Amino acid sequence: MAEIIRDQQNDAPVQKIKKALDEYEAQHTGAEAALYRQNTASIRVRVIDRLFEGMTKSRRHDMVWEFLAARVDADTLAEVSLLLAIAPAELRSSLMNYEFDDPSASQL
Repeated sequence: MAEIIRDQQNDAPVQKIKKALDEYEAQHTGAEAALYRQNTASIRVRVIDRLFEGMTKSRRHDMVWEFLAARVDADTLAEVSLLLAIAPAELRSSLMNYEFDDPSASQL
């Protein structure tokens, strides 16, 4: 199941996106998803999937975005400010991935 990094169990948009990411994980064996609300207007999403190896970053993004758009309403998706689609081999070299491991405080 997708991981909510910060305690946001009562955040409806976060829960809607989590539900879609749970479905993504169920359909993509070995994939891992995480999300958190950065601030009142911003949700960040990370999907780690072996399927992304050798795929362009734009194709990865489009693939995950299309998956979410088919399952989550437009108003909720508008709150997603970052979508990180990353292959497992890239975890250590991605600076944005470190933000998911240790989210910084929002300036808002």
